[in-house]
Amino acid sequence: MPMKKNVILVLLVIFMASHHLLQAQPENDSVKTSFPKSLMNKVTAMKSGTDSALILQGIFNKYGLTGTMLILDPEKNHCFGYNSALWDSGYLPASTFKIANALIALETGVIDTGYVFKWKGEKRKLPQWEHDLTLKNAFKVSCVPCFQEMALKIGPDRMNSYLKKLTYPGMDVHRDNIGLFWLEGKSRITPRQQVEFLQQLYRETLPMEQPAMKAVKAIMVNEVTPGYTLSGKTGWAIRNGNNYGWFVGYVETNGNVYFIATLVEPEDQAEIADFALARKTVTMDVLRFFGLIR
Repeated sequence: MPMKKNVILVLLVIFMASHHLLQAQPENDSVKTSFPKSLMNKVTAMKSGTDSALILQGIFNKYGLTGTMLILDPEKNHCFGYNSALWDSGYLPASTFKIANALIALETGVIDTGYVFKWKGEKRKLPQWEHDLTLKNAFKVSCVPCFQEMALKIGPDRMNSYLKKLTYPGMDVHRDNIGLFWLEGKSRITPRQQVEFLQQLYRETLPMEQPAMKAVKAIMVNEVTPGYTLSGKTGWAIRNGNNYGWFVGYVETNGNVYFIATLVEPEDQAEIADFALARKTVTMDVLRFFGLIR
């Protein structure tokens, strides 16, 4: 094994060991005394210098992924994460666009929060789409036909107008692609633009009615735990024959909120069986590495 991979493996083992020890201890002062000081110092050092990039690379490697992750701390106006060289690179938004799509649909009144997407019995790509679905459930199972229905009702003119109002850039929308522009074609959004949009949605400062923003925020909730609440959306697209995926959202923890954009690709494009789950799993591991969640 090359020397660099040996270093990454050692650092990853140290990180996972430190996380395991923290998880195993009760949440009281005994954590401070029972956690080995030398190991704590090593973990702190890894997070502050070049070693941080190595262990983060190890986390991505563990899931067979390459890519980037941007975390925005708005209180400090500070971005951090992994592989910042890709934070301003554009990609198809894929199903992360369902956040903006739902918001525009509610704002324009083409649907309301009680709307039900009717399944007419046709064969769909995934069995979980072959049901009547509420907006919340359609978002949860990422029902492409449901959100295509919304986009068609909105139409290209209104879609473009509202995307401009939302400062949601890079979308190539016209009459011929209104049901597909977020999944294929020329539309692009960067990780940095994702978190900037999410921050405005979270703070309800977008030029939209508050009920629409609150409704979308409610359907975005993924996990509620005693330590944190995670909200967000995954996405999966194919460009130039390569799969890539997103997890975008925000985590509320310890009175703070952090905005997240993870963009990943499988190292081996022929091995994608675990890719759907890995988009979120790698995100959670990085959040734990930075001590934002347990």
